[in-house]
Amino acid sequence: MLIEPTLPRRHLLLAPLALGLLFQGCAEAPRQAKPIEPPAFPPPPEAPRFIFERSLYSSADVMPDDKDGAFRRLVTGEVRTGEGLAKPYGVAVRQGKLYVGDTVNRHVVMFDLAGSRFKRIGVDEPGGLRMPFGIDIDDEGRVYVVDGTAKRIQVYDAEGVYIKTLAQDLKWSRPAGIAVDTVRKRLYITDAGGVGTDDHLVRALDLETGKMLFDIGRRGDGPGQFNLPRDAVVANGGQLYVVDGGNFRVQVFDADGKFVKTFGAVGRQSGQFSRPKEIAADKQGNLYVVDTAFGNFQIFDAEGRLLLDVGVRGASDGPARFMLPSGIAVDVDGRAYMVDQFFRKVDVFRPATLPAGSPYGAR
Repeated sequence: MLIEPTLPRRHLLLAPLALGLLFQGCAEAPRQAKPIEPPAFPPPPEAPRFIFERSLYSSADVMPDDKDGAFRRLVTGEVRTGEGLAKPYGVAVRQGKLYVGDTVNRHVVMFDLAGSRFKRIGVDEPGGLRMPFGIDIDDEGRVYVVDGTAKRIQVYDAEGVYIKTLAQDLKWSRPAGIAVDTVRKRLYITDAGGVGTDDHLVRALDLETGKMLFDIGRRGDGPGQFNLPRDAVVANGGQLYVVDGGNFRVQVFDADGKFVKTFGAVGRQSGQFSRPKEIAADKQGNLYVVDTAFGNFQIFDAEGRLLLDVGVRGASDGPARFMLPSGIAVDVDGRAYMVDQFFRKVDVFRPATLPAGSPYGAR
C-alpha cells in the first residue's frame, strides 16, 4: 500500500494562504479612493481664488494632542473632544490669533492658530462679559468687545487681560458692531436701535477715553440714514463702511462722517442682499459682507463692485456650508474666517495665492 507523504502541520496552515495570495496576485489591485478636493471659489473650471482650509469647533482643533490620548482613541475608537462654542457671533483676527464671541457662554474664546493655544476671555470680573457681539482689534493688539446686554465696550490686551471699560455712561439702544480707526484714534459703534426709537446710528468715540465725538445718521432710508445698522469697518484711506441691514445695503462715509455713497440692494442675486450682518476688509481694501439668508459672504471692491461670493447655504454641516452665518474677519495673510451660529463653527478660507500649509498670520 502506498502512503502519501505527510506535510508538516505548519505547511498545511500556510498552503491555503499561499494559494490565496497566488490568486490575489492575478486579481485587479484594489483602487485607492480619490482624495476629496476642498471646496474652491469660484468652482471649477474657473481658476480658484479662495479655497476652504479647515473648520474650528473647539479647543481640540488647535491644542496639541497628547500621545497617551491619541493611542487610547486609536484603540477604543473614541473621538477627541474639547471645549466648544455654544452660540458664536462676532469674530476678529490678528496675526493668527482668532477671537470669537460666544453669546451663550458669555465670553470670548481665543484660538491661537499660530501658537496652538486656546483661551477664554471675559469670564472674571473686572472685565466680565454678558453678551459679546462685535469685536475688533487695534494696531497694538488690544481687543475691543461690544457687550450688548451691559451696553459698554470691554478692552483687553492680546492675551485677554482686562484693561478698561469704555462708553458705559452713554445712552445706547442696541449696540452691536464695532470698528477701530487706529490712525484717527476712534471707535465706531453701530447702534441697531429698535422699533420704538429713531436711534439707528453709528457713534464715533475717542479710542482711549470712550468720550463721544459725534453721531452719524438716524432712522430712515435716505442717504446717510439707517434701519438696523449691524456692523462697520474702516478700510484703506479711512473710509467707514456700514452694514445698513434693514435697508439691505452698505453705506460709505468719509473720515469726518459725511455720506459718500451706497452699494447693494434687496434681492436674491449675487451683489444684492437679503439679510446682511457683519463686514470686514482686507489689506487691499476689498469688503467682505456676510449674508445670513444666502449662507455666504460676498466680496466687493472698494467701489462696491462684486468680485466673488464664497460659501453655500446648507441644512447639514460640511466644509463651506452654512445655516446662520454671522461674523467675518480677514487676517493680514489674506485668510478669511466666517462664523456660523447654527453649526457652532468658524470656517477658514485661504486665498489661492497662499500656499497650503502657510503659517497663520504671517505678513
